[in-house]
Amino acid sequence: MKRLEQQLTLLMELDKLKSVLRRTRIKSSAGRFENSAEHSWHVAIMALLLEEHANEPVDIAVVVKMLLLHDMVEIDAGDTFVYDLAASLEQEQKELAAANRLFAMLPQEQGDELFSIWQEFEAAESAEAKFAKALDRLIPMLLNYHNQGQSWLENDVSKEQVKKVNQKIEKGSQVLWDKAQSLIEEAVENGWLKH
Repeated sequence: MKRLEQQLTLLMELDKLKSVLRRTRIKSSAGRFENSAEHSWHVAIMALLLEEHANEPVDIAVVVKMLLLHDMVEIDAGDTFVYDLAASLEQEQKELAAANRLFAMLPQEQGDELFSIWQEFEAAESAEAKFAKALDRLIPMLLNYHNQGQSWLENDVSKEQVKKVNQKIEKGSQVLWDKAQSLIEEAVENGWLKH
């Protein structure tokens, strides 16, 4: 019974992820920002749909686990705008502290297993982590593109910033990086990104 209580306690803690707002707006509703729980669901579905485009064969169950777990640390650490390099440097320590707190809420072997998957994602060395990272970078680009550059325009983001931050897509999927580059060029042509 204690095990179940620990698991339910973390589940209720994870509800807070629905309140962590990101800088990207959802496509289907003018003006509303996406929250981190929605992002995690969306990118996990993306993994199932786009698995064939990974550079290497991947264990899709591991990729989906990574994507469902990767941002739960934002409950404590908040979301950092990916183009804010100074804030991104501080974010790593905040996220590690959050991961330690959250995964410790679970029965130890379960918490250790999920913490290990989260760490694998963060390290971005395995085929699964590279693909998961590629998807995590691509989905905000797709939303920005389909929202006429919304967060890029609001935050004065340049083409070079977008290319530099998102180049890691290439490590997980050359096909998706090629698509991302074409979106970047179209965004510049449309005036949604500074040249």
